[in-house]
Amino acid sequence: MTRLSVNVNKIATLRNSRGGNNPDLLKVARDCEAFGAQGITVHPRPDERHIRYADVYALKDIVTTEFNIEGNCQEQKFVDLVLNIKPHQVTLVPDALGQLTSNHGWDTIANKVYLTETVKKFKDQGIRVSLFVDPQTEMVEAAAETGTDRIELYTEGYATKYTEGKEASIADYVKAAQTAQKVNLGLNAGHDLDLNNLAYFAENIPGLLEVSIGHALISDALYFGLETTIQMYLARLSGIKTAEEIPAEGEV
Repeated sequence: MTRLSVNVNKIATLRNSRGGNNPDLLKVARDCEAFGAQGITVHPRPDERHIRYADVYALKDIVTTEFNIEGNCQEQKFVDLVLNIKPHQVTLVPDALGQLTSNHGWDTIANKVYLTETVKKFKDQGIRVSLFVDPQTEMVEAAAETGTDRIELYTEGYATKYTEGKEASIADYVKAAQTAQKVNLGLNAGHDLDLNNLAYFAENIPGLLEVSIGHALISDALYFGLETTIQMYLARLSGIKTAEEIPAEGEV
């Protein structure tokens, strides 16, 4: 089954809005794991507006599943952080300074030399590397030439078009995933995946190893509770209906 990694950035955002330690980021991470999540993701940014660099060090000591750190490897502070922490996986994202949220993948053709050197730097320390890419076959092929272990497909385009037509929205992602298999790349995905569109994506993307979900999952937890929400996301990935989705006797 595709693994679920919970991005806890939004928990840090809520904590930071009032100061103090409520909600407790470390407790939430532990609870996510206890409730079935197979990984924890963080995406520290230079201004530390959500995840702080100190949080990443603290999480290293308590995360027992897979620890994934996302970020902009063009920031030396981020590179130093990852090399010190040595997480299971680093996901390299081409963010600009002060960017609100990630909104595009790497141009792996134009940046192939730089990415090859950077990927090697992390892999030499035993860290699995994933490159954030758009669903374009040429970008996937060039990503493989950098030596990266995996790619993470940027899924906002799929999520935006999903309600207009599922088949059309996923077509480019299927092609990208098939290309990843041909060039022996592991495949992750993330950005705007949610309870409405996740199951279809997981069912139709070959070789999908992991999804990283934060904003939608934490938002859903406000209604359903964190434990129930994680179980619902895991169910979407496994194709199993949860109790909330099974009609009561006599209902259509």
